[in-house]
Amino acid sequence: MGVVRVLFAWPEARRWALFPLGLAILTLVGAHFLPWDSLTRRPWMPRALLATYAAAMLAQFVFCLPDPDAELLFPVGAVMITVAAATTIGSRAGITIGVGGFTAYLLLLFAQPSLDLPLSSSIAAVMGGVAGLCVLTANNRRHHLAERRAAERRTAALMENGSDAVLAVGDHEVRYASTSTGRILGRDAATLTIADLGDMTHPDDFERVQEFLGKLRLAGAGATDRLESRSRATDGTWLDVEVTATNHLDDPDIQAIILSVRDVSTQKALRAQLTRQAFEDPVTGLPNRALLLDRILTAVRRHARTSGRVSLLLIDLDDFKKINDTRGHMAGDDFLRTVAQRMTAAVRPSDTLARLGGDEFAVFVEELDDIGLHAMAERLLAEIKQPVRLGTTDLIGTASIGIATLKSTQDADGDAANDLMRDADLAMYAAKAGGRDRISVFDPSMYTAAVMEAEARTELERGLANDEFVVNYQPIVDLPSGKLVGVEALARWQHPERGLVAPDAFIAQAERTGLIVALGAHILRVACHEVARWQREIPGAENVRVSINLSARQFQEADLVDTVRAALTDSGIRPDLVVLEITESLLMQDVDATVVTLHELRDLGVRIAIDDFGTGYSSLSYLRRFPIDILKIDKAFIDGITLDSDDATLAEAVVGLGKALRLSTVAEGIEHIDQQEMLSDLGVTYGQGYLFARPGTADEIAAMVREHYGPDY
Repeated sequence: MGVVRVLFAWPEARRWALFPLGLAILTLVGAHFLPWDSLTRRPWMPRALLATYAAAMLAQFVFCLPDPDAELLFPVGAVMITVAAATTIGSRAGITIGVGGFTAYLLLLFAQPSLDLPLSSSIAAVMGGVAGLCVLTANNRRHHLAERRAAERRTAALMENGSDAVLAVGDHEVRYASTSTGRILGRDAATLTIADLGDMTHPDDFERVQEFLGKLRLAGAGATDRLESRSRATDGTWLDVEVTATNHLDDPDIQAIILSVRDVSTQKALRAQLTRQAFEDPVTGLPNRALLLDRILTAVRRHARTSGRVSLLLIDLDDFKKINDTRGHMAGDDFLRTVAQRMTAAVRPSDTLARLGGDEFAVFVEELDDIGLHAMAERLLAEIKQPVRLGTTDLIGTASIGIATLKSTQDADGDAANDLMRDADLAMYAAKAGGRDRISVFDPSMYTAAVMEAEARTELERGLANDEFVVNYQPIVDLPSGKLVGVEALARWQHPERGLVAPDAFIAQAERTGLIVALGAHILRVACHEVARWQREIPGAENVRVSINLSARQFQEADLVDTVRAALTDSGIRPDLVVLEITESLLMQDVDATVVTLHELRDLGVRIAIDDFGTGYSSLSYLRRFPIDILKIDKAFIDGITLDSDDATLAEAVVGLGKALRLSTVAEGIEHIDQQEMLSDLGVTYGQGYLFARPGTADEIAAMVREHYGPDY
């Protein structure tokens, strides 16, 4: 602008001003090549620019003084300088330069020989308005620029710390790579190329990745898809990555496919671990029950179409609990692992050997006839019998194996797979019941028996819930005098349909199912309360005692002592009038534990009797350890005591043993007067049997007690 004014508006004598103007132009051109990126970071740069713009405003003022149209020329240059200052330094600097320019303009006007005040005022107003708008625009621009840079910094920070590497891949180049690429994929984001992406891709996945990207390009703008692949890290290891891709090729601002790449190696390893945990036994590494059932179901459905057959061998290790109890669970796990390895060698590669839990294993077999199944079971038994070294000891195990086969004619559904498992389980329990260490093949009668067993259990549970079990009592008398001294409590089932059911019909079932524990506790409570009531209500009957049988299952319960204590406390009966009867065989199951429990019971004040003595086996040395008060002679010895000298001798021996151990004796099953007389002569203390009375209800026996303890007895 200055060059034009000098050439066309100034007199020739002043055209020397073209030289400083030319130098100014050259200076501006040269300044273009300065390292402004680094210069703008210097702390002194804003002050230097402010001084430069002030000098430029002063030069503009001096330049315009001799110009004939100074009042028009100066505002144009002043506005340009003000806008430049506001844009490059800031709004505050722009205002400062603008005020200086406005002041200079006023001085310039007063220096003119003739002043057109309206025109000059208008120009001054326009100058101030334009400069103000420019300053405001520059300020807004700087504000928006600062916000954009802050957003860019936040985005960069999020991407750097995010779990994804973000790439913008064009047709021939990587247009953008987030800084997180280096952390996630181990590649420098600044130098990443298309070739690098190809080298990073696993060779087995390369064609699949190319096909994936090709389909995405053809799908058009905005199409998104996902792919799992493998990427090579800088250390040579392969990462499992999940790639989410979106087509932005048609977007003029992007023109690339945006890839979001996430390292899912940890998640994939965790999924694999969870899958193993869901379908693999943690101790042996074999398939577990869930995987076995899945394979059975798949095979059943397949063979239903091909007329094949599938079979299952269910294997239960005999007495494995003893290993855990005596050697500890770690030794038990070692034993299981060794047996599992040996059984694996005994089955075919196509068969599935699984551990169902505890000491149960199963072998799922396809297309093997009965002879082959039996031969496989024999091999398994032989492998299990091989000694297993645990520490310094060799252990030899046995197993019971049940075999079941599902024919192709049966329904191919989930129930069929469960039925196969159930049938093999029934056969295995039949093998255990037959003596263990043997093989049993499923027979439909086993299922019928199991159903009957389940129905019987359900009926027992209903009977207990409905309080259908009652207590009958059989009197116990003093043999020499025949006077009633006590009663034995006997369980009876008052069945709503079958009437009064004897114990032979339900005690064994209650023992097998464990319901004997609840039933025994019920009989104990009722008997204690009934006899305590007689003692309170019948004069002279204060010392009538009650004998109550304890089953082996009750004796195994940890809360047996608490149960007895509660019955004594609730009823108020004297503990020394309660006799707990246990069998001789029960004593020998776990001698040490039995001694402890018996002493705890004796500490309550109750007395202990051995029922059916002589029918089992017990060492005399062990008998001395047990806190026993009474020996009950089994009815089997009493029946022939008057006819068979051997029975008489055995009865006499038991009585002598009782006397030697300072124990009372009770003879069971006395039915004839001569049996009473002989037993009394032998020194037997008490007796019970049909000779004296049959078992009766509480009211019937209470009447008998009144008779025995009445004033006329």
